[in-house]
Amino acid sequence: MKKISIYDEYESVIGVEVHVELSTASKIFCGCSTAFGGEPNTDCCPVCMGLPGTLPVLNDSVVEYAIKAGLATNCEINLYSQMDRKNYFYPDSPKAFQISQNSDPIAINGHLDVLSGEGLKRIGITRIHMEEDAGKLIHDDTKGTLIDYNRCGVPLIEIVSEPDMRSADEVKSFLQKLRAIVIYLGITTGKMNEGAFRCDVNLSVRKKGVQTLGTRTEMKNLNSFAFVTKAIEVEMKRQIDVLEKGGTITQETRRWDPAKKASFAMRSKEDAHDYRYFPDPDLMPVILDQHEVDRINDDMPMLPDEYLNILTKKFGLKYSLAEQIISNKNVADFTMETIGKVSNAELFGNLITNVVIDDSSLEINVEQMIELIHLLDSGKINSGIAKKVFEFMMKSGEMPTQIIEIHDLWPITSVDALTKMAIQLLDSNPKIVEDYKSGKIKAKSAYLGLMMKETSGKADPNISEEIFDDLLKKM
Repeated sequence: MKKISIYDEYESVIGVEVHVELSTASKIFCGCSTAFGGEPNTDCCPVCMGLPGTLPVLNDSVVEYAIKAGLATNCEINLYSQMDRKNYFYPDSPKAFQISQNSDPIAINGHLDVLSGEGLKRIGITRIHMEEDAGKLIHDDTKGTLIDYNRCGVPLIEIVSEPDMRSADEVKSFLQKLRAIVIYLGITTGKMNEGAFRCDVNLSVRKKGVQTLGTRTEMKNLNSFAFVTKAIEVEMKRQIDVLEKGGTITQETRRWDPAKKASFAMRSKEDAHDYRYFPDPDLMPVILDQHEVDRINDDMPMLPDEYLNILTKKFGLKYSLAEQIISNKNVADFTMETIGKVSNAELFGNLITNVVIDDSSLEINVEQMIELIHLLDSGKINSGIAKKVFEFMMKSGEMPTQIIEIHDLWPITSVDALTKMAIQLLDSNPKIVEDYKSGKIKAKSAYLGLMMKETSGKADPNISEEIFDDLLKKM
């Protein structure tokens, strides 16, 4: 019987604030470029630097992109919203305030349905608001802290969830789905390594069954799903340890250090009143026409849930497999073009999700994939060989049969050849025989692993297994 840990008596209560960098050509309030990777402090001007006497002008595309995000996440679009000044001083904010939205955001009351351990779960979205990004601090051991203001004024939308999530897995599912949506909309690159999709995690813990919320902490600017997952797990444990020792949780902002796999306090957590919000006097309210919102809605592209519905209901894929496919738009589009033409939809889905890494392009065509799945489905090649062929297809553009011939990848099915190899392997590894005879079934897997290594994955696994059984009966 599994021993119950003290950690099992608690649950986490988690909400996220997601910053999505919009892919407009120019910044939110000026004409400076939003291109990533320019020389430091070359894509900035008096407006985005906030110099005295300058006046911001709201970029129309930012408003349209924000509306699209709101519609795609089942939000109500506010026909009246306004821009506010959020006052704070940090080195990366040259104006000592940020233009954002406070009391009247552009979208409210949305939701996303995500797959959790208990099935589909609805995660509420409190609001979506438009704002400008700050600059970037660069910490140099010899020169100190440097500031690049290129990112100042790059347009963002902030998507704020309700505290409806209870685990790192639920948060990861929510973020993956949200990221897929904004990429499908074409409003962002979603490149987490470039800061185009990053999130803050608000987390508190409480005993299971207790309704009162605990004191939350906020972990800032997490820019990978792995960091989010680990940060949540570590912070939950940290808070439980503090409470179990009789301590109290301090409401604060914390910084996650992925190298040390720990978070560290940065400052006490601010509330809205600390920012002294007030309407920006240089910007008019954003007043929308319902006909314009309807036009944007009519022009919306197909979104992940629509792909999901087709893949599961029409082609019979498992929900979890379909979710993996739609997490990458390139893969999803290629799948929609190809899946109805291959001989086995499930084999296709499993192969493509195993070999295509996130955000990679697919330099293959439908005809190549049809032939590859036929070879796999008919048993002429195994899944290991199929993966190798796929990788060659991405590089060469040749058909699968050509690749197999050129690189000598046809599986080894000769019983005599495989028997000879098996005898040599078992003679060289007597412990496999000893372990298997003593009841350790995993010894057979060890043998098959060695056989695949010896033959570069070309040994037919079924024939190899039969040979192993026959040889062991004679030993």
